[in-house]
Amino acid sequence: MSDTNEAVLGNARIVLADRVIERGWIAMSGGKVAEIGDGAAPAGAQDAGGDLVMPGLIELHTDHLEVHYMPRPKVHWDPVAAVISYDGQLATSGITTVLDSLRVWREEGAPDADGQAEILAAAIAAARDGGLLRADHFLHLRCEIPMPNVIEEARGLVDRPDVRLVSLMDHTPGQRQFRDEVKLRDYYRGKSGGLTDAELDVMFARRVAYQREYAETNMRGIVALAHAHNVPLASHDDTTDENVRDAIRDRVVVAEFPTTMEAARGLHQAGIGILMGAPNVVRGGSHSGNIAAVDLAREGLLDILSSDYIPSSLLMAALQLPERVPTIDLATAVRTVTKRPAEAVGLGDRGEIAVGKRADVIRVHVAGQVPVVRSVWRAGQRVA
Repeated sequence: MSDTNEAVLGNARIVLADRVIERGWIAMSGGKVAEIGDGAAPAGAQDAGGDLVMPGLIELHTDHLEVHYMPRPKVHWDPVAAVISYDGQLATSGITTVLDSLRVWREEGAPDADGQAEILAAAIAAARDGGLLRADHFLHLRCEIPMPNVIEEARGLVDRPDVRLVSLMDHTPGQRQFRDEVKLRDYYRGKSGGLTDAELDVMFARRVAYQREYAETNMRGIVALAHAHNVPLASHDDTTDENVRDAIRDRVVVAEFPTTMEAARGLHQAGIGILMGAPNVVRGGSHSGNIAAVDLAREGLLDILSSDYIPSSLLMAALQLPERVPTIDLATAVRTVTKRPAEAVGLGDRGEIAVGKRADVIRVHVAGQVPVVRSVWRAGQRVA
């Protein structure tokens, strides 16, 4: 990492919040954007070679940390080492601010499905305190509402100063994302080291029983806990009008991965930001068979993109959106991965290249259809 937080970049395509400067320059000083210019840069500026210069990307929902912590079923890596490895991948993907999504639940008979939220939160804090991280890390608590102990576990984490989002999850077989139970079986076979159908039958029956017994009470408890700590709420996999009504009632600010056009329209009408997966854009559809993100974008219903399980997809999807949806220009597409996610969780100091904002900046070279992140600055300091 560079020791200086001053730099001037010239000969760049600079993506502002509302337009693109086709050939301009940017100066960073004191950790913030100091100046922006159109045309030739001041003497001594670094030549960006015509590359894109954009705000650092902001990620609200990625569970990719789990891949580094648990690289194989029943194999747990050193948690701090896992965080450092994961952080490096984020930074080189252009992500300068991330909400690490931690699963807040434990499940009998499926130890590899447990999120180990306390262990990973402590590892993130240790890496941050040691100055080992390139990106700015916050926490997103993914609360599986039907699980018996979810309120107790969330209560142990929610008052941490780095918690920025709580999401309301329900993966009960037969509803929301997994209305098709076959897809849930495939998901858990991959997650849990090859559970048999008989073992999955037991798990699914238990899940349904938990949902019936605990979901309503736990939903009220988690919502109250988030509101009491002034942490924004996200809904997850909204599918029906009832799901939309619940999101409105609970004062949700972000709806993650709605599965139907009807739900997305209702959420949008209520002023709730709609978040979809960047891999969905890049692949041309949902891996679960739900609504395509591009279809929502064409309807004006896409507000935020998330890399979900592939960090590099966030930048790829943002740059592909204008090609797939001609009514979306580059500045608008970039807002879905910068300004809009920042605003959703109250990070008003970043998310756009503007004088006085944090100098979270990335330089991106586009080689054919593949964007390559050449340089990354966080608060004006070169970190990649």
